Amino acid sequence: MLRNIFSTIFSGWMAGAWYRAGILSLALAAGAPFASAQAAAQPSERVVQRITKEIRHELLMLPNLGVFDHLAYKVDGNKVTLLGSVSRPTLKRDAESAVKGIEGVEHIDNQIEVLPPSPMDDRLRRQLFQAIYGFASLERYALSVNKPIQIIVKSGHVTLEGVVDSEADKNVAGIRANSVPGIFSVENNLTISK
Repeated sequence: MLRNIFSTIFSGWMAGAWYRAGILSLALAAGAPFASAQAAAQPSERVVQRITKEIRHELLMLPNLGVFDHLAYKVDGNKVTLLGSVSRPTLKRDAESAVKGIEGVEHIDNQIEVLPPSPMDDRLRRQLFQAIYGFASLERYALSVNKPIQIIVKSGHVTLEGVVDSEADKNVAGIRANSVPGIFSVENNLTISK
């Protein structure tokens, strides 16, 4: 009788162990699609590089993008954050629309600032363009279709964005911008190409 009780307890324990093992393997198997779905949600480094390259191309090809606009972006997996400042509201929408069409982009956070319209800022933009791109040592930058020095003017405050060839060019652009009357401040964010 003791043997029957032991055998019943042992077989019940074993059946419970198999049951628990079956539940555990079922739970692991059921969780596997979720884990692989999460892994699939994060694109590979190669895909992120492709997305980054396509975003740059699409933004540079915007027909209304000019020297008084600056667009930047961050790519985090399949999420893109658009940054910068533009002088026309349509450019903000155009940038978002262009990026939406890129394969692999699922979320767009459009943080592009639309600069307020101002006749004073428009006058400063014209004067800054002439002061920077009309200066002898910086004239070569004016030959490019997409100007490498972007001039952002907001309420009399100037920010220079973009890329130049040397530290000297960066300094000259900053000095030329500071020479325009009516400007409150100049922030020189130009970077040196490598």
